[in-house]
Amino acid sequence: MKVLVWDDDSYLNNPAAIDMHPNGIRNTIANFLKCDDIEVTTAVLSDEDCGFTEEVLRETDVLIIWSHGGNEKIPDPIVERVWTHILGGMGLIALHSSHFNKIFRKLMGTSCTLKWRMNVKERLWTIAPNHPIAQGVDETFALEAEEMYGEPFGIPNPDEVLFLGWFAGGEVFRSGCTFTRENGKIFYFQPGHEDNAAYYNENIQKIIKNAVKWACPLRKNIVLDCPLQEPLEQ
Repeated sequence: MKVLVWDDDSYLNNPAAIDMHPNGIRNTIANFLKCDDIEVTTAVLSDEDCGFTEEVLRETDVLIIWSHGGNEKIPDPIVERVWTHILGGMGLIALHSSHFNKIFRKLMGTSCTLKWRMNVKERLWTIAPNHPIAQGVDETFALEAEEMYGEPFGIPNPDEVLFLGWFAGGEVFRSGCTFTRENGKIFYFQPGHEDNAAYYNENIQKIIKNAVKWACPLRKNIVLDCPLQEPLEQ
């Protein structure tokens, strides 16, 4: 499995985020993903074509994106390129604030709006324990500090809701949702504010690893066209 982990470097002006992720969020994630059956590369918004060249995307089985300040900075032609590859089979894992990334919103076709508040305790509940992404994950676990995301979440109805988040203050959120867009599998996962420790949590790491395996396509780079079909039988 070839995985591309991408972020937008929008946290570089936040000393607490740099302390938490001294080599960048993309490398924090890449480091726990690397194993015998997962080959990981990284990219960033400042790379050529924002890191999404045609060559890179053709070789990518699963794309993981984390973004915040750069959600609007990917040019529309490159958004279209990534969108086409997802429809053609490439898997997508959208983390935390990438719910507002232009790529994710194009796939959802909705506003993707939500409520938010900084740094409160979150308790996550695994509500679909038989799903492949939930394998080996505790029934419930807590993150002592996380950015609160609250309902209503402006997404279309997910294929499945796998994880629910409850926050100190009383809010709840569909924290882990799956979608299918043509040939591509998509998993949105809420935890992971830039200066919090979510990506060092064993359950969070297990969920993302499981999501990579779930989203990896049997076929990718499926051509999306609309040909005239001659009859197979006369």
